[in-house]
Formats: sequence, structure tokens, C-alpha cells
Amino acid sequence: MKLSREDFTLYAVTDRHWLNGSTLTKQVENALKGGATFIQLREKNLDDESFFKEAVEIKDLCKRYNVPFVINDNVDIALKIDADGVHVGQDDMEASKLRKLLGPDKIIGVSAHTVTEALKAKEAGADYLGVGAVFPTGSKDDVSVLPHETLRDICNAVDIPVIAIGGITKDNVIELKGSSIDGIAVISAIFAQDDITAATQELKDKVLEIL
Repeated sequence: MKLSREDFTLYAVTDRHWLNGSTLTKQVENALKGGATFIQLREKNLDDESFFKEAVEIKDLCKRYNVPFVINDNVDIALKIDADGVHVGQDDMEASKLRKLLGPDKIIGVSAHTVTEALKAKEAGADYLGVGAVFPTGSKDDVSVLPHETLRDICNAVDIPVIAIGGITKDNVIELKGSSIDGIAVISAIFAQDDITAATQELKDKVLEIL
């Protein structure tokens, strides 16, 4: 899938925690209506059959909106449903091995926390980097906050898109201005909101102001 830097403006990462009787597919559609430019399906506690069904539905939805769709870490399901790609962390499969499995045309995202990790991921075939946590975050207890100088250094060190992630809200996103990022990735700033579409639109407007 051919990507542009605009695809990374507002990267939404799913979380079932805030479904409140809705479905994940419905919530993702509301985010897409609000202008989300990239979707990552992140399911840590779902059995394979349910995950597969969810992935197929959301993949079809993203295709309708012409938005890239990647799966967090689960390479098998990404291959089965022909997702646009996979996002991996530093403790998951290496990008070079992932590239061999997925082929040349799929999207590979890698989480990075240092310039060294960023350069290594880029050399191994990553298409973009998720860098953070840039603010304190509740979604990962074991992640320390990355200095904004490090975020800027990573952006300057690589020529692939860099997305800031971790604890970003509509109120603090302005603090990332001047860091040279290509966009932000969020979970609760979209999916924990009562009106997901409106929250997505407001956040996207604020991101566009700082890019």
C-alpha cells in the first residue's frame, strides 16, 4: 500500500475498554467519520476466532474510507485477512523477519524509544515509527516518559514518518509543536470520549495546527 505522510496525521489505536454496549467496529467507524487517518487494531485479550472476525470487519470498514489498517503484533491474523500491515514493539518480531513474511508491499510499523532503535528499525525495513510515551499514559504501566528532545532527535535521524504516542490529549498536543513529527497516535483521546466523531475531529484540527 502506497503511503503519504498525511496518512499518519491522526492514528487511532483501538481499545475494547470503553465499548459501553457499542461495538468496536461502530466506534472505529465513528473515528473514521471524524477524520482518523490510520487505524491499528490492538487486541491483547481476545481469542483468535473473535479477533479474526473483528479484524475482517474493521479491515472492510477502513477500505471503504480508504484509510490504512494495521494489526498490532498478530502476524498470523494479519496474513490471514490480508491486512495492510503490522505494528510491532521492540520485544516482538524484528522488522526484517516481518518484511520477509509480509512481502515488500505491506506496511510495517515499529515502536522506538531511542535514536539507535529508530535507525535499526528503519534499516530493517520499517515504514514508520511510533515513538513514546511522550506524556504519562495509563495504557502501558511499564513505559517511562520520553523527553521531547529525544522525540525531536529521532525525527531528525530518520527519513521515514514518525508518530508520537502515549498520553496525548487535545489539551497537551500543542506541546509537541516543533518536534518534526508526522502525526500522533491515540487511544483514550478518541475511544474513551462520549462523542467519538466530534472528539476525533477536534483532535485532528489541533494536530494539523502543530504539523
